[in-house]
Amino acid sequence: RDFLEPQGFGELLGNDVSKLQRAIDPCQQVLQAARKANLTVLHTREGHRADMLDVHGHKLQRLGCASQVIGTQGPNGRILIRGEMGHDIIPALYPVDGEAVIDKPGKGSFYGTDLEVILAARNIRTLFVCGVTTEVCVHTTVREANDRGIHCVVVSDACASFFDDFHRVALEMVVAQGGIFGSTVESKELVGAFERLTK
Repeated sequence: RDFLEPQGFGELLGNDVSKLQRAIDPCQQVLQAARKANLTVLHTREGHRADMLDVHGHKLQRLGCASQVIGTQGPNGRILIRGEMGHDIIPALYPVDGEAVIDKPGKGSFYGTDLEVILAARNIRTLFVCGVTTEVCVHTTVREANDRGIHCVVVSDACASFFDDFHRVALEMVVAQGGIFGSTVESKELVGAFERLTK
């Protein structure tokens, strides 16, 4: 919520959160189709300990204003702090019983988490990645997965950035040189593929 809703982390850094909200509907369509196909669904969210011991100094210093944002009181609790309402997943994409939630202290979903253990335990070798922002959390996660031999398919319209050019270039980088970091797909095509799994 802190990235997608007004007065959260993204907006307090001067960004237009409506640009990220464009990804919600496509992401919701993919999520529903994945559930119907009985695929493993994993959720991630970036946030920190209440004492903020896991917030690196450079993260606080970035842009000269993040230190006045992370951990401060917002409309949904302390911003980017685990357990606060703003740290939670938006209602439209909320996890159902049995879906793991990975709390990550950094941009990538593997850093400081047990995601790799979860994937190995379930023998998952391909990830369909949705989320925000395309060039930061999505791209970092895809790169981390790629280094671990996991294929990533980025759902291009189910990801978004505050900056349209960054979104476009990040997707181009994923598929460059024969798919250096993975591949991309539109949500409509992926939903159709998931629906065929149920027939």
